[in-house]
Amino acid sequence: MKAATDNQNLTERIAHEIREKLVNGELAPGQRLSEAALSEALDISRNTLREVFRVLTKEGLLVHEPNKGVSVAVPDMASIIDIYRVRRMIECQALAQAYPMHPARALMHQAVADARRYSEAENWAEVGTANMAFHKAIVALADSERLNEMFSHLLAELRLAFGLLRDPHFLHAPYVEMNQHILQTFESSKPADAAAELHDYLVHSERIILAAYARQLAQTGLKTA
Repeated sequence: MKAATDNQNLTERIAHEIREKLVNGELAPGQRLSEAALSEALDISRNTLREVFRVLTKEGLLVHEPNKGVSVAVPDMASIIDIYRVRRMIECQALAQAYPMHPARALMHQAVADARRYSEAENWAEVGTANMAFHKAIVALADSERLNEMFSHLLAELRLAFGLLRDPHFLHAPYVEMNQHILQTFESSKPADAAAELHDYLVHSERIILAAYARQLAQTGLKTA
């Protein structure tokens, strides 16, 4: 019984590690995953890795094709639209109903500071990672482990969509100041106003990504899973 529990915990931990790699942009959409190389890098058995692959495939983050193996999923436009719809539902409510002195605001401050530092260094991929951290901190305001876990899965899918566009400066630069402004509004005891700003922000972000994705689709004939 203990062995089965240990195996389940290991599977969950490795699945979390791979999700984090997706959120951090370390794995690209469409990238083939070598079972041998990944099991060695993660120091786990191939059987454990296959179970992890099954979990992440069920979540839509990986794709298994017979005779081709496992690769990172390529989001389609319908998935991107759905991701943003869910984001508006979760994030805006979390922000609107939160206490402005909630401890998670420290995480928001850290994410804003990181984004500013990376933008000054013109490290736009890391700006994107800091932006992800900012939005995770917003969801943390809701004090719900279920929402936190669900949102981590959502961010992994979203980072895959970002990875398709190959222009992190265009995608992430505008949101450094926007995040700062939302945080200031929130801390001014105006959570409803901050949520309204966030809603407009997410609508703007969705339009930019869909437009850029459509252009890339037209230019490359990209096929999605």
